[in-house]
Amino acid sequence: RVDVFYYDFSDVYISTVRAAMDEQLKAMGIEPNNWDAAGSQPTQTDQVNTAITAGSDLLIVNIVETATSAPAQDIVNAAQTAGIPVIFFNREVADNEVINSYDKCAFVGTNAPDAGHMQGEMIGEYLLANYDAVDLNGDGTISYVLFKGQEGNAEAEARTQYAAEDANALLTEAGKPELAYYDSAASTKYLVDTAGKWSAQAANDYMVTLLGSYNEDNNNMVELIICNNDGMAEGAISALQNVGYNNGEGTTIIPVFGVDATDSAKALIKAGNMTGSIKQDAVGMATTINALVQNVMDGAELMANTDQFVVDSDVAKIRVPYQMYDGTTEE
Repeated sequence: RVDVFYYDFSDVYISTVRAAMDEQLKAMGIEPNNWDAAGSQPTQTDQVNTAITAGSDLLIVNIVETATSAPAQDIVNAAQTAGIPVIFFNREVADNEVINSYDKCAFVGTNAPDAGHMQGEMIGEYLLANYDAVDLNGDGTISYVLFKGQEGNAEAEARTQYAAEDANALLTEAGKPELAYYDSAASTKYLVDTAGKWSAQAANDYMVTLLGSYNEDNNNMVELIICNNDGMAEGAISALQNVGYNNGEGTTIIPVFGVDATDSAKALIKAGNMTGSIKQDAVGMATTINALVQNVMDGAELMANTDQFVVDSDVAKIRVPYQMYDGTTEE
């Protein structure tokens, strides 16, 4: 019996992971029990305890709460008491001591800073190649807005920091000014989804409001949009399209960058309505997790046969690599 706990079924990227997980597990002869926490850690913790009581043989957990390690430690303690292996994935348990506290515990995910660094590199290179076209008001500086998925989440924090920092490094090295946040009086250089859902709706709402004051008529149009994920990118694009931007050839394109390279984002990129994304490999994530599932099925050590993966030296964490995606190559 394998129980898989997702932080929120409504998350587009997580939905792609779930589809890949289901397909691969069924091919292994396993019918997974999928649980939706709908963004609630207390709900997820109750679900885990219910699964343990029902006789689960393996817990695979996409943890809800990432700002503190306590909920993950509670789950590890419960799994250890029951003698059940537990695999965390995607949303990183930042405190290595949680993973190290139980020899049947591991994490599968990305190296959070990589997406921010790649996105920053992609943005910087794109701007240097298209600077005058992006600089709509011709003031020599690119104004931007950044949409952050969640406070305290390792992936969101790294993407928010390094996307801007690395883009600025490339710009200044080439003799260009740093990016200018659209609202110079803002205390933070991002707008966050206050519900922590990384949602298209949050970005769309922000963008609709923003465009009321920051637009070409006022000579202060936002010229670049950086998003922590593709869902938020799609929400921003929808708002732009409603006022005539990013509708393909013949319209002004505001560069929009995301993370995940979901199918819908790739379609927007290929259509010329979105500029780029950083692929977070949903199938690769599932394949890596299921290599550990196979170890459990075979009675092997949880981290056996993982030489082909990128594994941290001091903790049982496997890193699935990111890739840049701009539509010029298939994958």
